[in-house]
Amino acid sequence: MEHRPLSELSSVADLKIPEEVQAQVLSKRERLDRWVDLLEQEPDRILRTLDEIEWKPRAQRRALRADGSALTVAYSDPVLRRAGLLSDRFGDAVDFFEISEHDAHIVLCSCHGGESMRADEAARRVRGIRSPSLWALYFGWFR
Repeated sequence: MEHRPLSELSSVADLKIPEEVQAQVLSKRERLDRWVDLLEQEPDRILRTLDEIEWKPRAQRRALRADGSALTVAYSDPVLRRAGLLSDRFGDAVDFFEISEHDAHIVLCSCHGGESMRADEAARRVRGIRSPSLWALYFGWFR
């Protein structure tokens, strides 16, 4: 079997990649908007938070996850998975949504929401990441 780059094969064969396999290209804003929309579909849903993110070593922090968290909501969406969300782990979400660990901490950590929070509250916090000027209104300080 001879291996060739995909770019060379297109001159020899008619290649069609099925739509369900193609990665969707979404901007950072579109990814965050999608996450907000998913959370707002069930605003009263109780979501688990991640336990004390700020006290974990970096490797452990990046691997954090919880069943039924706001990250689980994002990862359950086929659109976000096709766009590149690898898992419902803290580190994968930080990378995929292109947000700081600080911002992710505010959305996801137990120190800001207790052991759980409503989905509409999580959506409000994600919206704050999307529109940084809202942070000042929401938290009463400037970043």
